[in-house]
Amino acid sequence: MAIVNRTPDSFYDRGATWHEDAAMERVHAVVEEGADIIDIGGVPAAPGSEVDVAEEIRRTVPFVAAVREAYPDIVISVDTWRHEVAREVCAVGADLLNDTWGGWDERLAEVAAEYDAALICAHAGGVPPRTRPFRVAYDDVMADVLDRTLALARRAADVGVDPARILIDPAHDFGKNTWHSLEITRRLDEMVATNWPVLVSLSNKDFVGETLDAPLTDRLAGTLATTAVSAWLGARVFRVHQVRETRQALRMVSAIRREIPPARTVRGLA
Repeated sequence: MAIVNRTPDSFYDRGATWHEDAAMERVHAVVEEGADIIDIGGVPAAPGSEVDVAEEIRRTVPFVAAVREAYPDIVISVDTWRHEVAREVCAVGADLLNDTWGGWDERLAEVAAEYDAALICAHAGGVPPRTRPFRVAYDDVMADVLDRTLALARRAADVGVDPARILIDPAHDFGKNTWHSLEITRRLDEMVATNWPVLVSLSNKDFVGETLDAPLTDRLAGTLATTAVSAWLGARVFRVHQVRETRQALRMVSAIRREIPPARTVRGLA
């Protein structure tokens, strides 16, 4: 899942794909690199200037329509917590709603059901959208992740979302400190054991930076290490900035697990 931000102030690319031409160039590039899903977002996760419903729609809906026209068969995801935005993007071709704020708007699942869209049920610890964690604590962070994401998944199925189109996401950094994000990574197999497909969004996040004392521009190695661990433990979808490098890491994990053969094998055979 390749990230394409339609914001002027996203934490990683700092607005590199704010203008539509640049955003479409990014789509072309990540499709070429092997992205299966394009995840389009119109509101940054961090606190900042207000983005109301109308502005989020303006940033996302025409672009979703343009991507759908350019790539009829690609899976298009939209990162939103608002049912009003969800309805508009689904109407122009979005396939997947990425609810990174943990069901803050209960009507989002109803829109997914209405349009037969897929839904990502994420754990944000109950904090409001665009809120940073502050002295957050859990008796057992993975237990809380499981309680909340499974409740969201069950409710989504109850309101009519196809269970085969529901994913769960521990949501690293969202409502969590670095210790929490490391813990949920270490115990990701507990989420996988629920039999809901697990998505992870690890790319260049603060828990990687704090663990390695690495600035934003130097977190790829830590991201790929965490990606490899998550893949080994059974994660199915990876939301990323660097598509080519992530696919290489995932292919290596799959080869070690004997799920795919090496691309070529000549060493010691000739």
